[in-house]
Amino acid sequence: MDQEHRGLRFAFSAGAEIAPESSPTPFVPGRVTELSLLGCFMETSASFEMQRPVLLKIYNSGEYLEAPASVLYVKPSGMGLVFREIKPHFRAVLQKWVLAALDNQPDARPIPG
Repeated sequence: MDQEHRGLRFAFSAGAEIAPESSPTPFVPGRVTELSLLGCFMETSASFEMQRPVLLKIYNSGEYLEAPASVLYVKPSGMGLVFREIKPHFRAVLQKWVLAALDNQPDARPIPG
């Protein structure tokens, strides 16, 4: 899947936890290093197979986001995740984080549209 289908991603740094959905397996800690409105990249020692449904929690600046996601791709350092559904409250948190990340980009420009 190319960059266009994953949306614009921004550098981000926040603590996170991930666990297989519908599983008694405990959450595994990690760090989200890229974020978009569609998903994120999470550095973690956990490794799940592609398309695996997971539950993701991200903690940043006293707020948190919780969302079901699916594993989009796996790298040695972590996993690319795509959000499957985001409740309205968490959508507002995500939008705020993405806007802050956009503001922190050195060459941030408005997107034509």
